[in-house]
Amino acid sequence: MLKLIKSLKPFAGSIALIFVLLLGSAIADLALPDYMSRIINVGIQQNGITNAAPEAIRSSEMDKILIFVSAGDKAAVMKNYQLLDKASLSAGDYDKYAASYPGLANGTLYRLTTDDKTEIAKLNAIFAKPMLITAYIESGEAGKILLPGQTLPPGVDPFAVLAELPASQIEAIRQNADTHLAGLPPSVITQSDISYVSGEYRAIGINVDRMQINYMITAGALMLLLTLFSASCSVAVGFLAALVAAGFGRTTRRNIFTRVENYSNTEFDKFSTASLITRSTNDIQQIQLLLVILLRIVFYAPIMGVGGIIKALGQDVSMSWIIAAAVMALLALIGVVFVIAMPKFRAIQKQVDRLNLVTREMLTGLMVVRAFNTQKFEEGRFEKANVDLTKTTLFINRVMVFMMPAMMLIMNGVVLLIVWVGAHQVDKGAMQVGNMMAFMQYSIMIIFAFLMVSFVFMMLPRATVSAQRIAEVLETEPNINNPEKPMKFTPDVKGLVEFRNVGFKYPDAEDYVLKDISFMAKPGQTTAIIGGTGSGKSTLINLVPRFYDVTEGKILVDKLDIRDVTQRDLRDKIGYVPQKASLFSGTIESNIAYGKETYDEAEVKQAVETAQLTEFILSSEQGLATPISQGGKNVSGGQKQRLAIARALIKKPEIYIFDDSFSAIDFKTDASLRKALKKETGNAAVLIVAQRINTVLDADQIIVLENGRMVGKGTHKELMQNCQVYQELALSQLSREELMS
Repeated sequence: MLKLIKSLKPFAGSIALIFVLLLGSAIADLALPDYMSRIINVGIQQNGITNAAPEAIRSSEMDKILIFVSAGDKAAVMKNYQLLDKASLSAGDYDKYAASYPGLANGTLYRLTTDDKTEIAKLNAIFAKPMLITAYIESGEAGKILLPGQTLPPGVDPFAVLAELPASQIEAIRQNADTHLAGLPPSVITQSDISYVSGEYRAIGINVDRMQINYMITAGALMLLLTLFSASCSVAVGFLAALVAAGFGRTTRRNIFTRVENYSNTEFDKFSTASLITRSTNDIQQIQLLLVILLRIVFYAPIMGVGGIIKALGQDVSMSWIIAAAVMALLALIGVVFVIAMPKFRAIQKQVDRLNLVTREMLTGLMVVRAFNTQKFEEGRFEKANVDLTKTTLFINRVMVFMMPAMMLIMNGVVLLIVWVGAHQVDKGAMQVGNMMAFMQYSIMIIFAFLMVSFVFMMLPRATVSAQRIAEVLETEPNINNPEKPMKFTPDVKGLVEFRNVGFKYPDAEDYVLKDISFMAKPGQTTAIIGGTGSGKSTLINLVPRFYDVTEGKILVDKLDIRDVTQRDLRDKIGYVPQKASLFSGTIESNIAYGKETYDEAEVKQAVETAQLTEFILSSEQGLATPISQGGKNVSGGQKQRLAIARALIKKPEIYIFDDSFSAIDFKTDASLRKALKKETGNAAVLIVAQRINTVLDADQIIVLENGRMVGKGTHKELMQNCQVYQELALSQLSREELMS
């Protein structure tokens, strides 16, 4: 897993930028309900008037309010207001203020001179109750706030009477008013004050309707800008997340490919080809998909969830239990779904492996399937693998389909509950409509945050399994490695191969496949290895290029233990023709020159002539440019083997290994090919694994194997005289006269 995380290191900058963009997007999204609340509370209900401290007020009204303001607060008020009258203003200033406040023509006004928010907040608190007391008295409700037994004579200005009262009586009236107003919610007091200020603005001649429209347009424009900013951040995050995920997929595929390239046959025995393909494709796609969602949600959802809770509680703490109930219900739902779906997510990737395996086997062995009329059997195998995968996928999809309606039910239930409880709060004056709407939106944001996290949790099990499968490949160290301090081949000796008491057994096996093998293959000589089926011929030859490492003893090439040199240096000396010729999609020329970075046309032609491919190439319209399909399916078995031989010849190595590479070639071509090879490989050591006796008759040395043991060594004539196993093999293919001729 650590290696997978390290693959994200090159994208650290992009991930940090994603976090910043998501933070900005979340802050913008969290601000939107607040602005909507202001539009309702201030823009609609308060006509766009934000403060109880009026921007301008008639001096007569200010005098009434100041009756109920303490001496200290009165000083704070007068410090922040300027008296406007025609006599004290210059003509220019008077015209300017008269244009803004037409009521100035009818008398004197007070104008607010500060725009400091802290000062305005203090003034709002100072004006709150005195303004409401003034409104009560002006509406004829003075009895509600006067002291018991106090009455005002009819037809008399109540404020003129109150202004003449001693300070102690005014303070008593104010305290009585405070007691009377204590039961009113702050929102009611605010609404009443704003209503008073609105009436005062109209009396002064300020266009309140225009003020309201301007407030709505300003707040709406800010909401639009926030929305555009959030959308831009989301688009940028989507682009960066896709970039990071795609880059991660590219890097991980490269790492897997590089790792698999360095595997020995031991590791290939551990992982099936179908499984390695699935791990390189489907498993990486699962992680890529999760990574895109993870980068877009893992930062965003917690910010929205926590921020939504804080903002919602800022609107109304009394309804916090609704959010708590919704979160508990969501966690319970996610927990149940997680427990049910987790085992299925673990199984699904193995079922994909199985389906790929069955499909690959059927496609590669299609001719055999048809030859034996086993299409129905293969269809049954495929159907079982397909149905198993389908059932698991359907089960997971059904769980996910159930989850969405359940989430929506919880969300709609929360909305209904908020409206029900909030309506009662609004009715009691304990809450404003805008705050209720904002609380509702924040609750929906919180639920959606949990919903997004739940989707991540639903995808996480399958992606975790995929990550584990990929990690298995990346963390499986090759059994065959280069030495820490490799030795270098010297030019003194070229093409000398020696086996010294070599023994080999496969990993975890008890019995040796090869035991006590000792011989030397010299430059300029042909060493043939022959034996019955299962005698260990191919295993022995595969030890030379280190496809496996010996269990005991050692193999020397040019007098150096092959484990003391790098694999690259060792294999540069070897021209290998495998038992099953492997060709790659491309052309004849690209396949022949596969093992050589730089070559000329003459080298290709020489290899073609030696491998007896001239007639085949001349018969093709495109010659060396004739296309070769994947695996060489458009050429015959003999042509594949000769192309593989040509590929080894153009390399001009010091050691040739032919692992039963003439089995598909006819006898006439075989004879011509071996004759040409003798000239071409004159100074190189040639190791041939063969089934045909006539292929090894002219070998300088023949090694005879039986059950992994070397039972004979010598020339053909020597072995015919002293090796019974060789005699039996030879006589099973040719007559004694042919063998002795």
